[in-house]
Amino acid sequence: MSSIPECGAGVRDERESPAPPVEFDEEGFRVRHAELAQGYGGAGDPDDPAMVQAMQIVLHLPKLDPPPRSALLAAAATASVALCLDARVGPGGEWAPRYLAWKRSRIRKVARRARGAQWLVANEVDGVTVDFDGAQARAFVPGPVGDLDPRIRRLQIGGTDLEHDDPGPADPELPVLWVAAELGMTLGKAAAQVGHASMLLAGALTAQQALRWAEQEFRCSVREADARQWKALVDEVARGTAVAVRDAGFTEVAPGSMTVIAAPARST
Repeated sequence: MSSIPECGAGVRDERESPAPPVEFDEEGFRVRHAELAQGYGGAGDPDDPAMVQAMQIVLHLPKLDPPPRSALLAAAATASVALCLDARVGPGGEWAPRYLAWKRSRIRKVARRARGAQWLVANEVDGVTVDFDGAQARAFVPGPVGDLDPRIRRLQIGGTDLEHDDPGPADPELPVLWVAAELGMTLGKAAAQVGHASMLLAGALTAQQALRWAEQEFRCSVREADARQWKALVDEVARGTAVAVRDAGFTEVAPGSMTVIAAPARST
């Protein structure tokens, strides 16, 4: 047995008071990882558009002194994968039915923004919040788009972006999610795409590799790739050493566009 916290240290549910760490259930983690590794989307879309399943992600964007774009995207990616491997989505978990209904359908993610009181209220809704170098994002338990909690529904989807930043070399001990710079995706679109990428990467890892990532709190680096870097990354995907997100093309980019390529840590 390991001492990894069930949601990962630094990955928290802000509605709860601090509690002593619980012993990590490695067998349960492996079961949840096996489910994630099976992929998703087999059930397709429901006939009723209101029953389309989506994971909402809220980005904390304070009006003054907002976080760097790359850190906020890393927080969104980490929150997404942390929720997918949280004990509460596993067999018998309180979130399992909602999570599995989403994962086994044609999944979607929707990124929204919040500040001030909006952010505090959003943290009352079931989900997982991540703080990455001062940037915060919360991934919510998925559900039908027609039955969205009003505390989340009122939050704006678009309209705010952040300047592209240059965070420097990525940490070789962490996975890197490379965003296709030439696509010019908005912050919200990129947040949804890196959320997909972190899920795909976790599912592509072995259970033991995923456990090591859990010990790192599912932290990752997000960087933009120029045309030269992107070509090399596409070659890695072809070799099976990286995984790619291919977008369905509902918003911003053409169907089938390769938006993010996730590469495991060099030490993996």
